Amino acid sequence: MTDLTQTPPRLPQLWQKLDKALLFTGLMLLAVAAFDPGNLLPTLQFTLASLWKTAPFLLFAISATAYVQASGAETLLSKAFEGREVHMIMVAAVVGGISPFCSCQVIPFIAASLAVGVPLSAVMAFWLASPLMDPAMFFVTAGELGMDFAVAKTVAAVGIGLLGGFGVKLLGGTALFADPLKEFTKPSCCATSGLRGKPEWRFWRDDNRIATFKSSFIKNLLFLGKWMLVAYALESVMLSYLPADMIASVMGGTGLQPILIGALVGAPAYLNGFAAVPLMSGLISQGMAQGAAMSFMVAGGISCIPAAVAVWALVKPRVFAAYIGFALIGAVLAGILWSLF
Repeated sequence: MTDLTQTPPRLPQLWQKLDKALLFTGLMLLAVAAFDPGNLLPTLQFTLASLWKTAPFLLFAISATAYVQASGAETLLSKAFEGREVHMIMVAAVVGGISPFCSCQVIPFIAASLAVGVPLSAVMAFWLASPLMDPAMFFVTAGELGMDFAVAKTVAAVGIGLLGGFGVKLLGGTALFADPLKEFTKPSCCATSGLRGKPEWRFWRDDNRIATFKSSFIKNLLFLGKWMLVAYALESVMLSYLPADMIASVMGGTGLQPILIGALVGAPAYLNGFAAVPLMSGLISQGMAQGAAMSFMVAGGISCIPAAVAVWALVKPRVFAAYIGFALIGAVLAGILWSLF
């Protein structure tokens, strides 16, 4: 009898296991080696030197994030959704602008909050502010683009959260935001701890919390190290082969045009918040306008896949469209204000 049992295809399994970011970096370096071998060593030197320069900022940021998770400080998130609506919007925007949580980690908490009557305005404020800044992002941004840029982006995150929150409050009686929720299914993209309780600031007294610190530190070290490697290798290639005069002509100068282009390009082209920082540094050095860089990072941060999927998973398309609209408007305003100051 013929054996009809077939071995599962190995190529798709191998593709799923491959790290796409590292694969992209490897292919990029192979292309440099094949078409311009003389530039391979300078590319590697630039990438490693940039990683070494950024290492202190990365290690500090990773340690701070691990401390927040080990101590349970994420439980303070629940306080953003207590009190009067105006108070909730303001607190949610601030907490979202500094929180270190991944977008999918808070989906169950947000869904439960909406289900028990927490205003969509406060949730929108949190959702808009959260993807833009966290402790790790702040220090990486400060190390590459300067402390002023990092502070301005943090202010922009809170400001856009307030814009969206109060915008939803003003339009809350319209059909746009009526019955906003989809049927909720808890995702499994990352684990979530209970976001209620009391933090334990001296986490080193508890073996489980020490293990959480170590796990978070290693996970974020690998994650950030991978993406910064991708970013610096891409920055080196970009500086070598992307004409500076083209960047300056399209996204340089003053006025509204480069800011609009930055926002519109940032929304679909954003790869990763950490990878975007050195890329913006390289583009600015080639003539990209500061306002365009800010609008690119803000629009891209809010509309990137992890952040957008977190919103899409819970709300109906019209509410999701409002989320993207607030993101683009906020990005343009942030770019204009940063270019002025």
